[in-house]
Amino acid sequence: MTDRNLRPGEPLPHYVNEAPFDPYRADTLTPEQERYYQASEWRIMWWKFRRHRVAVWSGAFLLAIYFAIVICEFLAPYNLHSRDTGHIYAPPQTLHLFHEGEFIGPFVYGFDFKLNMETLAREYVPNPEKIQRVRFFCRGDAYEFWGVIPGDVHLFCPAEGGTLFLFGTDRLGRDMLSRILYGARISLSLGFIAVAISFVLGVIIGGAAGYYGGWVDAIVLRVIELIRSFPELPLFMTLSALLPVTWSPIGVFVGISVIIGFLDWPGLGRAVRAKILSLREEDFTTAAQLMGASPRRIIGRHLLPSFTSHLIASVTLSIPTAILGETALSFLGIGLRPPVTSWGVLLNEAQDLNIVELYPWLMLPVVPLFLVVLAFNFLGDGLRDAADPYR
Repeated sequence: MTDRNLRPGEPLPHYVNEAPFDPYRADTLTPEQERYYQASEWRIMWWKFRRHRVAVWSGAFLLAIYFAIVICEFLAPYNLHSRDTGHIYAPPQTLHLFHEGEFIGPFVYGFDFKLNMETLAREYVPNPEKIQRVRFFCRGDAYEFWGVIPGDVHLFCPAEGGTLFLFGTDRLGRDMLSRILYGARISLSLGFIAVAISFVLGVIIGGAAGYYGGWVDAIVLRVIELIRSFPELPLFMTLSALLPVTWSPIGVFVGISVIIGFLDWPGLGRAVRAKILSLREEDFTTAAQLMGASPRRIIGRHLLPSFTSHLIASVTLSIPTAILGETALSFLGIGLRPPVTSWGVLLNEAQDLNIVELYPWLMLPVVPLFLVVLAFNFLGDGLRDAADPYR
């Protein structure tokens, strides 16, 4: 845009402020810049994490899953061990809202059962005349909340005298949806316990090797190489098979957690060792040593925070690895065993290809397992980026 008082071709006037420019001076900052520069590191990390939409949704999904396992007795329509011998290998029932154009609310059609005398297969046919409304906040199978508080209130229940098998039933007539909800508590809890053990071992052993060096570093590296030299799955199988069969379900649960934790730390330990080995030569480390700081304080307060993003990513990626490890061991029959119920134990019943072909709903525990592992991977990416807010 030109000034109407200027002649054609005459340059526009240009004004230059000769005062030195200070980008951090209060009168030169916009409100958004001032808010950013005055924010704490944790607030900046939160702002950056929120921009990673997939990580945010993954975190919300995982929070919902972990909240669900806390109250799985209330969410499950049946007790973990409830059996309906009249509906063995019953297929999933479809949830409906309308019947012949009329809104009825959530309901399912009851089954008509017959035994095929030629193939000896159980055949279930939905009967449109058997309308079974779903009840909410109802009284159903009795349970003990976390094995302590007795109760019988469920979020939703089958109709009186009806059935509600949204994920079908297994070979004993047990509801698969209820068993998946109960199994999530074991599988997801075991993942956290195993990762907590591996994290503590990896940080302590790797930190000592990287900071002290010398013979300490040599011994730690030889131990890591020895553990990593064994094939992972056969080593898991061997150690799991050594657990006494007389142990209680809780003892087996703790034993599997410890085994996974002890075999998973070398990867994190090697990474921590490499990071501290490079950071111990920095000036701030030398300054802390000259001021009399102990090695534990130098490692914990100065070195480890320097690569927090790597630790966060390692932890979030180790949790699904631990969950998959338990699932694989239980699937092979050498991990958790009944009466303990986990996703791996449920998948153990689907090993026979003939059963999977006839009753494919027995593979449904794979779906939440896949979603949880994928969500942890996305969450780890978001946390890794957010942990370096100034990068």
